[in-house]
Amino acid sequence: MSSSSSSSSSSSLLSPLQLPMKPIPGDCGHTFFGPFRDRLAYFYHEGRDKFFENRIQKHKSTIIKTNMPPGPLIASCPRVVCLLDAVSFPVLFDTSKVEKRDVLDGTFLPSLAYTGGHRVCAYLDPSEPKHTSLKSFILSTLSARHHKFIPLFQTGLSELFNELEAQISSKKEAYFNTLSDTMSFNYVFRLFCDKSPSETRIGFKGPKLVDKWLLFQLAPLGSLGLLPNLLCYFEDILLRTFTFPFFLVKSDYKKLYDVFYEFGSSVLDEAESKFGIERDEACHNLVFLAGFNAYGGMKVLFPGLIKWVALAGQKVHKKLADEIRTTVEVEGGATLSALNKMVLTKSVVYEYLRIDPPVPFQYGKAKVDFVIQSHDAAFEIKKGEMIFGYQPFATKDPKVFENPEEFVGDRFVGEGEKLLKYVYWSNGRETEETRAGNKHCAGKDLVVLLCRVMVVELFLRYETFEVESGTFMFAPSVTFKSLTKVSSP
Repeated sequence: MSSSSSSSSSSSLLSPLQLPMKPIPGDCGHTFFGPFRDRLAYFYHEGRDKFFENRIQKHKSTIIKTNMPPGPLIASCPRVVCLLDAVSFPVLFDTSKVEKRDVLDGTFLPSLAYTGGHRVCAYLDPSEPKHTSLKSFILSTLSARHHKFIPLFQTGLSELFNELEAQISSKKEAYFNTLSDTMSFNYVFRLFCDKSPSETRIGFKGPKLVDKWLLFQLAPLGSLGLLPNLLCYFEDILLRTFTFPFFLVKSDYKKLYDVFYEFGSSVLDEAESKFGIERDEACHNLVFLAGFNAYGGMKVLFPGLIKWVALAGQKVHKKLADEIRTTVEVEGGATLSALNKMVLTKSVVYEYLRIDPPVPFQYGKAKVDFVIQSHDAAFEIKKGEMIFGYQPFATKDPKVFENPEEFVGDRFVGEGEKLLKYVYWSNGRETEETRAGNKHCAGKDLVVLLCRVMVVELFLRYETFEVESGTFMFAPSVTFKSLTKVSSP
């Protein structure tokens, strides 16, 4: 797809008609007290989705102004223009209009001490000289390991499913998240370092080391989901008054850095020789790629996938099992060729990424003045304004998707494939390619592939399963209650 079509974010999806210009509605309130009011509503009094739903209804608009957490004292300017529909959202992918410098975590930037004093690739705008070399390095690193993607993951899944079965047999249930985290960290480390982390000095502590490092950076954006009471106000003050100091995780981060520096030497050699990146900077980027982008993403991705496939029900499970087993038998295994022929399996993965994108937020700062459109009005964005997109509302836009709140497993089968251009989970359209010059997720295709492999391996082994799900901090929490194994022939 050409760059012009990939960045056509201001044009209406449904009508070429000129839309009326309107001022952007919304009340940010007092510069100090307004953000407190909004973040208490966002985390405790209303909840995330209701926070946005209520403001859409109040202002009769899917483009509004509001404050986003964390606010003072961490973020001095929490005011954003909020995009809540499928038409306006893609402007956040258009780097000719929107700057992506230091906006990964929204309106604040964690201390650079968490990344060795470097602004890693995820913090850079494509216009910055280092972005192209760092992202090219990341893309090259992934490309060189493409042959390991499936077999390494299948090995990890086999270990995970064995442990699930053992726990259900002994305890009548199994908490998926912890098992998934272990599998995910082991997979990522083996992929980049050609070694099991258990064979290094971090042993089995990898997930806990990364979890602590992630939590201390992202704590201002999280919550335990407490009900409105004195405890929730204490949590708000604790998490969102000051950022957590790096020295509390300094030794943990050094352990991670040291093992990636030692065992990721082939990756770092290429960064130096081929891309001219200093070894120290390359290693901090590798730790961020492996720990924040990959493992951190998988902490949310895989529990969410299991949750939604479970909720799809036994009829969908039966259809998936039939497609998967038939294709695997014909193709002689769960190969890439076989995966590409499983149309329902692919659709189920895309539907999950649509209905519950693992990274629900996107930010960018306007580089220039420009006009943006919703379905029914046009609005002027001023240079310097922070733009925020809440992805689940864009990918559940009722004017684009029929029954948007319903998980429809075959939504993207046949003619439904045309809707993939409105699936935005990866900081870009699903139909667009990741390039060194854009901010599209470098691991976009790998994420989709691993989700498909997980579904395939699940239904090669089981007929159906049941889970209980909830939410903890940033991720779905999933507990397996039952597994029905495939009957022996």
